[in-house]
Amino acid sequence: FTSTRETIFTRSISTPVTSNMSLFGQPSFGGAAAGASSFGNPATGSTVANPNKDYEVANPSDDSISSLAFSPASIQQNFLVSGSWDNNVRCWEIDNTGKSIPKAQQTMAGPVLDVCWHDDGSKVFMASCDKQVKCWDLASNQAIQIAEHQAPVKACRWVKAPNYTALMTVSWDKTMKFWDTRAPNPMLSIDLPERAYCADVDFPMAVVGTAGRGIIIYQLDGQPKEFKKVESPLKYQHRCVSIFRDKKSAPTGFALGSVEGRVAIQYVNAANPKDNFTFKCHRSNGAVNGFQNQDIFAVNDIAFHPVHGTLATVGSDGRFSFWDKDARTKLKTSEPCEQPITKSAFNKDGQIFAYAVSYDWSKGHEFYNNQKKNYIFLRSCFEDLKPRQKT
Repeated sequence: FTSTRETIFTRSISTPVTSNMSLFGQPSFGGAAAGASSFGNPATGSTVANPNKDYEVANPSDDSISSLAFSPASIQQNFLVSGSWDNNVRCWEIDNTGKSIPKAQQTMAGPVLDVCWHDDGSKVFMASCDKQVKCWDLASNQAIQIAEHQAPVKACRWVKAPNYTALMTVSWDKTMKFWDTRAPNPMLSIDLPERAYCADVDFPMAVVGTAGRGIIIYQLDGQPKEFKKVESPLKYQHRCVSIFRDKKSAPTGFALGSVEGRVAIQYVNAANPKDNFTFKCHRSNGAVNGFQNQDIFAVNDIAFHPVHGTLATVGSDGRFSFWDKDARTKLKTSEPCEQPITKSAFNKDGQIFAYAVSYDWSKGHEFYNNQKKNYIFLRSCFEDLKPRQKT
């Protein structure tokens, strides 16, 4: 994993690589004329590994990729961090042309299950199976332990409240903890009914999904406290959760994905119970001898677009799909990648969609193939995620 000036976006041989493009100071994203902003130019040519002709980040990982996070809006540049089962967290700077520059990496003592950013963009938090969370100060390239649990830490999210800032961590030890990054003990520890499988924060709301299909919503203003437990709208194990906002940019509900190719859209205080609904996704449409024979895949991640409020889902079928939850329509589905897509993320202004392709063990160890590489791809996505126009 070098930190040279080479581009580590490799594209099909037929595409020339633009070099020495100016990094910042371009009038708009990708150097395009204002109003026609785009992320680089799409790659041409097709390969088995990159069927969607997206930009490839080289040296992404030696093992499956568990987590992806773009830097916050508080800093001008776009940095991407990824955590992996090879115990490493890597950071790249992504420029406007589709190039990325490897910046640094840190190593934990166990597989990394989640990463998140401090709101000022100076630090990255890394949650691991070694039962610890470390804070990586990017300027000094130093990492220090700031949190610990009695079991692997499944997710971490930074909380910025008017009266406090804290790192929220959830673990398979059935607890959720809030940490002041300067103190060795948690500010607050809350017991969960079961092991934490997924979590998200958008102040003042947090939602945690647990084993046994538990969903708990927390209110984070003042002091974090349980707001309500929610009966799961899905019959199978939760895999991912993502909070969405209303038109006034206030967090108002969440999307929950399960291992059974289904997503639930759930409002915290639904004006009408019919506002809550579920939809099927990440399924094959095979028919054998007239019988509907459908392969059903896990929904591995859900991400909401920061501008349009539409969403992306990624699954064990190796596809990403874009959806408009308000119009209840699918906007786009990708070509299938050669392995599952494990994680996805939008950058701060919603121009770039990143997704990680690696084995998720959804078919067990016998389907693991160490000849297949792990990939992170980036694509220009702003137009694809525009909401469906009401007719």
